[in-house]
Amino acid sequence: MIDFRYHLVSIVAIFMALAVGLLLGSTVLRPYALKGLQAVSKGQQHEIDSLLQTRDQLQREVSAGNQFAQANAEQVLHQLLDGEQVVLVVAPGAPESVTSGVTQALGMAGATVTGQLQLQAPFFDTSPAGSEKLTQLAEHLAPLGMSLTGSAQAQASELIANMVLTKDGPGQPVAGVRDSTSAAVLSGLATEGFLTPTGDPSDRATLAVVITPATPPSANDSNAASQALVTLAQQLDLAGLGTVVAGSIGGSGPGSAIDVMRAGGRAGHLSSVDNADTPAGQIVVAQALFDRMHGKSGSYGVAATANAGAPSPAPSPAPTAAATSVAANTKLSRSAARTP
Repeated sequence: MIDFRYHLVSIVAIFMALAVGLLLGSTVLRPYALKGLQAVSKGQQHEIDSLLQTRDQLQREVSAGNQFAQANAEQVLHQLLDGEQVVLVVAPGAPESVTSGVTQALGMAGATVTGQLQLQAPFFDTSPAGSEKLTQLAEHLAPLGMSLTGSAQAQASELIANMVLTKDGPGQPVAGVRDSTSAAVLSGLATEGFLTPTGDPSDRATLAVVITPATPPSANDSNAASQALVTLAQQLDLAGLGTVVAGSIGGSGPGSAIDVMRAGGRAGHLSSVDNADTPAGQIVVAQALFDRMHGKSGSYGVAATANAGAPSPAPSPAPTAAATSVAANTKLSRSAARTP
């Protein structure tokens, strides 16, 4: 008969054998295992070093590109938007680097920035109470004869666009001239907390730049804030000679107004620049405005949704009579100098 002591001795023997096996196995295999791990580690370190070198090289290339853009911006943009007035429409959370950089580029192009409209959070409120308040205010402020349609944001967008922009043609408000009706409408929207005007946005502009938030409200293209911003950009484009939507690289991804435009098939009627936080992108904003004045549009930048880095061929202003005369005289002088 097998008693308890037999079972106990058997179990102890099994565990002792297991322990001895593990000890012998680890002792024999340890050098091989260690060698294998060291080889894997060395390979991964080599891969990391290679990636770091590639990153550093790309950063140097980006830095060189930005330096080149800064050094040549004035020459590239000279007189491109000479005499035009531009209004900036700034979304909540828009990067200051984009706003200031675009303003500087527009100045180099010869344009005058009339002012800014800083949109406030209540403008994007789609709750029943928020929508009703914005709708009633837009209808109350609209000049006699102006009929507004669509959602609360669509009606307010149409009103704002027609108060700050003009095509500067026959029967249109004169560009660069203060409009008392526009001033009253903007003041009414500001009083109720929907926007904050700075500068003189009631001095009618011919062009507009919409600056998007630094971070998309969500990764979903159906989010109300981005949809409303695109609607506003469309109304601005219709009311003036052209509108460009500009954003930072980080703020132009899924769910952004720029992504909504490009994914929704509306890019053919609006231009966008997704790297306007860089000197090169800021130059492209001014170039894209020039092209919009001439009926061209494009999706520019570095995002996968962009169709080009910049307009091609690069736009240039039409030569003035004086410049043509100088060029002709220079050509004649050179020709005479070569004649024996």
